Amino acid sequence: MSEYTSNRPILAARKFTSKAVEKVIKEFKENVDNKELAWLFENCFPNTIDTTVNFKIEKGKPDTFVITGDIDAMWLRDSTAQVWPYLQLCNEDEELKQMIAGLINRQTKCILIDPYANAFNDGAAPSEWESDHTDMKPELHERKWEIDSLCYAIRLAYGYWRETRDISCFDKTWFESIKLVEKTFVEQQRKENTGPYSFMRTTNRLTDTVAGFGYGNPIKPVGLICSMFRPSDDSTIYPFLIPSNLFAVVSLRQAEEMVTAIFNDNVFAAELKTLADEVEQAVKDYAISTHLEFNEIYAYEVDGFGNKVYMDDSNIPSLLSLPYLGAFDSNDGVYKSTRKFLHSDSNPYFFKGKAAEGIGGPHVGLDYIWPMSITMRALTSTDDDEIKECIKMLVNTHGGAGFMHEGFHKDDPKKFTRKWFAWSNTLFGELILKTYKTKPELLNF
Repeated sequence: MSEYTSNRPILAARKFTSKAVEKVIKEFKENVDNKELAWLFENCFPNTIDTTVNFKIEKGKPDTFVITGDIDAMWLRDSTAQVWPYLQLCNEDEELKQMIAGLINRQTKCILIDPYANAFNDGAAPSEWESDHTDMKPELHERKWEIDSLCYAIRLAYGYWRETRDISCFDKTWFESIKLVEKTFVEQQRKENTGPYSFMRTTNRLTDTVAGFGYGNPIKPVGLICSMFRPSDDSTIYPFLIPSNLFAVVSLRQAEEMVTAIFNDNVFAAELKTLADEVEQAVKDYAISTHLEFNEIYAYEVDGFGNKVYMDDSNIPSLLSLPYLGAFDSNDGVYKSTRKFLHSDSNPYFFKGKAAEGIGGPHVGLDYIWPMSITMRALTSTDDDEIKECIKMLVNTHGGAGFMHEGFHKDDPKKFTRKWFAWSNTLFGELILKTYKTKPELLNF
């Protein structure tokens, strides 16, 4: 048996297949000499459709439920990120296009069930978190309020629309979901009161519950949006989570464009623009300050009173990922300074060891680097040497498994968390495919 035999499920056991994805894998394997890299790409790029997609036609419309991998539930964030690299292939594969349209339809339903939830069951089902002290519903797997959950739903809708120009998903129901997104963001600016959401959990993990009797630490209402949790599903220290607020600015502008073009609703579009402008200005006023070493940089979290947390977390949106999400260009001056800070020992969650260097986060603890942070470093880099070094690190740290993981120990990649984490796999595939298309020489090592 070859050292690099495919780790994919056999064809009959795959959840979904795409002729366009298979074509890309075949071409890549034929043209890339690095056999280990080709093997990793073959395993990782299709991992979402191979193992996590449940697609059907329901009442004449496509419907897609995408689990995150080893957890049998759908996160709005993860499901978008998992299928994102396939958008570029939609126009070559009608079935793939239908599958992604089905996910947009399902995410719309989820938002209308509860815009404050981050993860959903496939219908009414039991959840290990149903005893959380919040307004749980049978369709919810978890109800952690994270700004980025709603942003990711807009990101997928906008990306699909721009790629295909198909508007079949964008009916009155979708429009109502966008109205609810805007309403939720405004509620969580907390200008009048704390809003309707609170959350507490009986747990021994500080990051799994919310301070302030479920409403978070105090904030000064300055136009920013509160997020009780980070995209890691860990609770925030200060509720104004800056990467997610900047992601919200991008998403609101995308929604504004769609509402104008598809629904010709200039009044609602103006409301979306006003909110985006307000949040963007508040970020400039409250989230940028002069660091002792790195000049002007973005804080990770703030409270509006002047308190700031300087760090980054590997989950996306992160400060590192902001150009990838469209918040600004990689050559933005404040971002460039922030990026230097993020990859230094001044960032408490930047780890450098015998195996690799990269950003982790509180979710799995100290000394664990997340492959996603290395992948994102490459995706946001303008330096060919840095991109190549990141790819090398990823190839060298899969721990013999042939897949990416949640995190691995900085000194020993065989010590890793989550054997089946589809987002990390597909994001790696996105980076490798992008590099193959634009700078294939960087894959020669």
